Amino acid sequence: MNYIVFDLEWNQSSSVEEEVSGLHFEIIEIGAIRLDSEGLMTGEFNELIRPAVYHEMNQITSRLIHLQMHELERGRPFLQVAEEFFRWCGREEYLFCTWGAMDLIELQRNMKYYQMEPLSKGPLVYLDVQKLFSIAFQDGKSRISLEHAVEFLEMEKDIPFHRAFSDAYYTAKILIVIIMKKPEVLKKVSFDVFHPPKDRKSEIKVQFDTYMKYISREFADKTEAFTDREVVSSKCYLCHRNLRKKIRWFTPNGRHYYCLAYCDKHGYLKGKIRIRKSEDGKTYIVKTTKLISQEEAELLKERSQHVKELRRRRDLPEEA
Repeated sequence: MNYIVFDLEWNQSSSVEEEVSGLHFEIIEIGAIRLDSEGLMTGEFNELIRPAVYHEMNQITSRLIHLQMHELERGRPFLQVAEEFFRWCGREEYLFCTWGAMDLIELQRNMKYYQMEPLSKGPLVYLDVQKLFSIAFQDGKSRISLEHAVEFLEMEKDIPFHRAFSDAYYTAKILIVIIMKKPEVLKKVSFDVFHPPKDRKSEIKVQFDTYMKYISREFADKTEAFTDREVVSSKCYLCHRNLRKKIRWFTPNGRHYYCLAYCDKHGYLKGKIRIRKSEDGKTYIVKTTKLISQEEAELLKERSQHVKELRRRRDLPEEA
């Protein structure tokens, strides 16, 4: 198994009116490092891309990455660079690795704009090194910048940040530390859902150490999604039994939904649903279920009651 650690730089329109539909960010640079299964660097990739959509450099982009438009004119078209990048990745099995989730999304969005073949027909497994760093060395929830992570690990800053190759280089160095010191966290894979599951058979169900993740197929809207039994079910991921809910699904904000169930053998189970929109405007859901303590269950009950009280107050008629 090889690891393809890559980073992108992109440009965008300086005004909403001039933004091109389907391409909010135009990729202008791809940088990558290839690692083998032992964490040894076996290849480098670094290419500028000649803009075809946005021919003026966004001021914020220019200040951040220190690139000017005349430099990009020396680059090659996106299609040529992208095809060469995938050839460089090689034929051996590999995982994409990025700092955060945005780069893989924008790569696929640019590919779609140029009508390239998709990377996959459904969710794509990859390593979010930013998340893995937090799990390995921090609290597992916080997300810090690449530069701060390099400082945390007391690495030498031997090349400048905020260019595609240099950020891929530092991300690869952090991944090497994880491979060497905390290899167990590599099991914490992420799923890119630029292409959601297309049918029930291809839906994602994966169990991690302390929780279960389910990614549904697409539905027409949220209402249809919540009529699906698999979406709204609560199952103990240890004994695989369907559980009766103590608290039915509720939402404090219309985007995240929570429920509470109880397993006689393993205790309280918290469910969380996140509503997501696909590129085609359809709806899919990402559900996580996790066993929690009685104290955490009580807090969830209080939160549910708080939401009910807010709704009750909202629905009361105004006094004359």
